[in-house]
Parts: sequence; structure tokens; C-alpha cells
Amino acid sequence: MWNLSVDMEAAPRESRMQNKESDIGVSRASNKKHHQNLQSIMQIPEQFTELSIRMFDALDDSGAGKETVLERRRTFLRREHIEKIAFQLQGNNIECFHFGSQSEGTTTPGLQSDIDFLLSYNKCNIMTVWEDWRTGMYNLLMLHDNTTPPQQYLLQVIQDYTPEPVTSLTDDRFVRKDSGQILFSAERWKQHVEYENRAKGLGEATKNGPSVSFTPNWDIVNACHIRKPLPEIQHWIDRCRGKHWPPVQLLEAARIAPCFLVPAGHPDSDYKREEWRLSPDLIERMLTFSFNMTQIKCYIVLKLIKKSLFAYIVGDAITSFHCKTIMFFTMERTHPSLWCEHNLMSVLLLCLHLLRRWLRLGRLPHYIIEGVNLFDGKLSKLLQKRLLVYIDSLISNNLQDVFCIGIDNISCRLQSCSMRPIVQTGELRGVCLRNSIRLLLKFECLERLIHVLIYLKHQQSSSHNTFMQHLKYLIRTFFENSTNGTSKTAALECIKHVYTLQISVQTSYFLRLRNVLDGEKIRRAQYSFNSDVASSRLKFASMLYCSGNLQATVRVLEDVERRYHSNIKAVCGYRHLGGDRHLQVFADMLSGYKEEGFIELPFAFCVRFVRQESYCTPAMLLFEMNRNITEEEVAQRHYNEKLWMDSAEVDARPFLHYLQYLTYGGLGERDKQLHAMGVLEAYIDTCVRNQLNLYHQETALNLLGHCYEMEGDYAGALLYYEWSLRCRRTNNAANWHVLRIMRLISG
Repeated sequence: MWNLSVDMEAAPRESRMQNKESDIGVSRASNKKHHQNLQSIMQIPEQFTELSIRMFDALDDSGAGKETVLERRRTFLRREHIEKIAFQLQGNNIECFHFGSQSEGTTTPGLQSDIDFLLSYNKCNIMTVWEDWRTGMYNLLMLHDNTTPPQQYLLQVIQDYTPEPVTSLTDDRFVRKDSGQILFSAERWKQHVEYENRAKGLGEATKNGPSVSFTPNWDIVNACHIRKPLPEIQHWIDRCRGKHWPPVQLLEAARIAPCFLVPAGHPDSDYKREEWRLSPDLIERMLTFSFNMTQIKCYIVLKLIKKSLFAYIVGDAITSFHCKTIMFFTMERTHPSLWCEHNLMSVLLLCLHLLRRWLRLGRLPHYIIEGVNLFDGKLSKLLQKRLLVYIDSLISNNLQDVFCIGIDNISCRLQSCSMRPIVQTGELRGVCLRNSIRLLLKFECLERLIHVLIYLKHQQSSSHNTFMQHLKYLIRTFFENSTNGTSKTAALECIKHVYTLQISVQTSYFLRLRNVLDGEKIRRAQYSFNSDVASSRLKFASMLYCSGNLQATVRVLEDVERRYHSNIKAVCGYRHLGGDRHLQVFADMLSGYKEEGFIELPFAFCVRFVRQESYCTPAMLLFEMNRNITEEEVAQRHYNEKLWMDSAEVDARPFLHYLQYLTYGGLGERDKQLHAMGVLEAYIDTCVRNQLNLYHQETALNLLGHCYEMEGDYAGALLYYEWSLRCRRTNNAANWHVLRIMRLISG
């Protein structure tokens, strides 16, 4: 059995356990009564109280504490808004949502949950009755009869400008039903999405159920939403009235929440390639967002059991959605007072009893939509029997197998409270893990933000006036979308970056006319300094350098160097480095800092110059805007490279030292100039050889080669240009530099 000895740390936890009763607003007597009833019904072992406390703490140490859960939710809701605005700016009338474990906060690093993303096309008008028809939209009528499985629908195509059925196959996505009706095929819709994205150069798609994704670790579903109330949802609302959970306010919100039709058929249907599945994702997200911490942790433990214990029996046939459904039913049938910290293992046992009952029946119902069996197409009868045998054993052994959960080192964390400080050498836990996850979430959010902004800038004309008008349009659109706290935060992040670019483009145009920078333009440039630690300041330094204000340039560069400590993490919107998302990378960034963290976030974006900024850009970087020698090289660029390779993009740290070299040289401060060159060389050498924190290696090497070239050391310059070409043979400005150096040497 378990080692449940009480040590010195157990006492404060027991007192904390007792205080939890007041947190959920029930009396101790009421709580005790329900707990005794639960024990009498379920025969809960006495040891479960201590084990519950340990599991609760183990999950805190594994990155499932309250602060981390809320941080995940805030981050993904912010990302939702950024993506939505981006689609709007591209002229796409699309709603987008992050669903699943990442956005719910119901995951840990060890679970390695994918990112679930759903796109809903507002141009599609899903009709429940003929009166729903709208002119000028893609009208699709939902069809469902006695032969259609529950939750599944066929979509009949209706004409755009008259409320009559389409009668001919005018689109590759249409198919004709035996009855003659023209249907919008779910499978052909997915094929269309795959073809369109592959034509952009995104490579091969990963298909999983309704998802067609070109991004690793993402499930991306292209769906349509239903504006009208549905009888399935109303039936569920009526069924839930008067119960402990869900609360009345949530049911009222669910009444007006849209549902989605996702391209997925029933595995046993005659029309499985044409069918669309009704998916109440927003309602399910609202339900999950209503969980308290015990419910969140119970759900996480179910997923840990699913991935580490059930997987040996049934592989991946049991999914997170099965676990979520089990949670919903258990919460509906259980008094709220039981969902407290010291009952965690008891309510987990309730969930497993419920799963065992459904396995015996051979049927796991959908929580919201009646008549659906979630085992269909997932868990065969044979696997159901095998899993039932294991769950019988798991329950009869009083959940002893939770001590075998290796994910997130749960097994070791549970063994003894006294082992918590020394669970495993070098292991991240507690505050360190929480802050590391927070930095990782921020890093990925900023990375996605930069990706979106680069895409939006890429769409524009090279004309100065047109480009400036578009930047103003971007800022105005972001501002108009800042309607609440989350959207305002997302919009302000975007506005800061666009404003930085706008100032730089204005200054470039100003310098092109050979004007002198005045105090007002300098002050405007300084407004955007808080976008990150370095990039906006370095662009300002580049403006000053190109305008001839070398003393001012030095002061800005010295300020950047003071800020650019060893804990700074580079952020690139389009390139990735192996291991740049490991939590240890972000834990290392925390070294030397207290729990409250950083004064400013320790991230530095790559410094990027578009063609409209040419007069604010050091001359050497202009080659990066024309990095191809032949048109064939341009054709070799994949989709993402086409978005930024006509610009100059360099990591902030190498650009800092390169600007120092240029500026000190212009001021005649030879010792400082050589020192800057030495620091640049040492930094690049370390990063390139160790594949660390340098996303644009070839560009950094080109800058170092130019330093050698300016020193008159053509052999050294050639060495670094050739090293740059070893990093990237084509679409590399080093090809131009090698030709120049060879001419200089031969001439």
C-alpha cells in the first residue's frame, strides 16, 4: 500500500485543508454530512484525505496551480483577439476561437497538449428553416431525418440570391444525394482547405478528425457557426434546470451561445463523407471555465490517468473529451460542497465509477447532445471490455496505480511529502515552474503577434503614401477592436508595434529629403520604447546613426547594452530553434530574480527593416532586402519566407554590437570600436556553434564579415561570408558579399 506517513509539512496542510470548507461557502457541518454520505455510498478509504492533499500539492508543483491556469486562459483569449483582428484586416469575415486544454488551463507541461483553433466563416448562413435564408450569403440548409445519426447534419446548398435549392454541381465541394439534393460535402471542404493552403507553399497537412493543420502541434478546424437556437441545446437546458450544476446564469448564457458545424461524419453513417457534426464548443468552454480548482485538478488527474495508465490498455482511444464528459456528468450529480481539496481523490473515484458504469453499458453519452455514444468510432467492444477489467482493478485497489503516473513526475511527488524539495535534481517545480510557464506563454504569444504583424505588413504596396495610409488604418482598426479588457490588451500590443514602424517609415522619408531630425520627431520615436527590451530602441539608434547624430546614437546603444542582460530571450516571428521552448530555457532566465519577477519582460524581438525604412537602415543591411542572386532562389522560398525575406531582419544582440562598431568608428574611438567587434565575434561564435538564441545566423555572420571588411581584412571577411553560406546557401546576401570581396582581392 501507500507510504502515507505524516511528516513536518503535513500539519500546515491539514489546517489548510480544514479552512477550505469556508472557501466554498458551506458550513463545516454541511460539508461533513455530505462527506459522510459519500463515504457510506462509495466506501471511501480514510487514507484518501491525505492522498488528496498530496495530489493537490503535486499538481501545484507540476504547473497546474491557480495562477498558471488563469495565465493560460488570459494568454489564449488574448491570442484569440489578435487572430480575429488579423483576419478582419485581411478582409476575411471570420471568427476564431482557441478551445481545448491550453485555453482552458487544464493541462500541465507533461501532458504536451496540442493547441486547438477553430475558424468560423461568417459568410456562411446556416439555415435551420427556410425563413433563415439571407441574400448574398452562402446559404446552407441543415438536413436531419430518422436515418441521420444524432449530432450529425447534412447541408443542402441554397442559392445566394433566391431562396431556392441549387440543382447543379457548380462547385467541387458539392455532391448530389440520391434524392437529387445538392449537398455541401464536409470531406470535400477539408480537401479544399488542404489544397488552398498547400498552393500557398505550406507543405503537407496533418489531418485529425475535422482538423486540417499545417502547423505542428495545432489542430485547426474550419467550421460554420449556427446563429439560431437549436432544439438539442434547449433540451439540455431544460434537463439541467434545478440541479446543483450548471448554474442558472451559465444556462442562460448557453441559450444564446452559437454552436458550430465541423466537418466530421459519423463512422457508421452512409453519408459520413458528407456529414457535419454539431459541436457546442463555446458552451463546453463556459462549463469548463466554471470549474473550481478541485474540479480542474480532478479533470487533469483524469487526463494523466488516461495518458499514462489507460494508454497501456487502449492506446489513444480514450480522449480528453471523454474525460471532460465524465467530469460534466459527475459534477451535475454531485453536491458542490464535495468539490474541495481534501476530497480530490474521492471525487476522482466517483468519476471512475461513472466511467465503469458506462463501459458496462457499452455507451458513453454526450453531455449536451442526446442520443450520441462517444465510444462509437473510438473504443471498440473489445477495448471496452479490456478497459473495464482494468478500471475494476483500479477501483478495488483504491487507486493505488496513481503512484505509477510518471508524467510530470507525479509518482515521485506523491511518495512522501518530505521528498517535495528534493524530488529530482534540476527539476522545475513550484514558483520556478509557474514563472517559467508564464514566460513560455508570453514568449509564444509575442512570437505569434510578430508573425501576424509581419503578415499584415507584407500585404502592402511599396508606395510611401499607400504604406503610411495602411499603417494608420491598422492602428485605427486595432483601436476600434479594443472593446473590453482582453481585447484592449491585445489591441494595445499590436498598436505599439505598428506605431514603431510608422515612426520609422516617416523618419526614413524625412531623411530621404535630406532634412534634419528635430526634437519632436525624436520624442515621438521614444514613445514606442516599451514594446520590448531592445528592438525599438535599436531602430531608434539606427535612425540617429543614419541621420549623423553619432553622440546621441552612442547614448541609446549604451542604454540598450545595460538593459540587455544575459537573461534576455530573443523572439522571432518566423524562425524556430531546437529547444527554444524548453521550460529549462525560461527557468534559466529567472536566475537571480525574486518571485515578483522582472521590471520589464525579458524579451527582444528581431530588428526588422522594410524597404520603406531604407534611409533609417545601415547600408550593409540593404543587401538583406535583395538577398537573392537569381529568381530561382525566390521560387525556392517557402510560404513563410516569402513574407519577410524582402526585408532586412537581424537578431537584436548582434545588431547592437554592429551598430556600436559603426558608431564608435565614426567617432574615432578606436579602442571601443575594436571592443565592440570582439564582443560581436564572441557572441556569434558561441551562438552559432551551440545553436542558441540566434535566429538569423547568416545575417549576423554577414555583419561580422562586414566589420572585417571595414578593417581591410578581406581574408577574414571572406571567411565569415563563407561561414554564412554554410548556414544558408541560397537567399543569402553573403552571395553578393563574396562576389564583392573576390573583386576587391583580384583588383
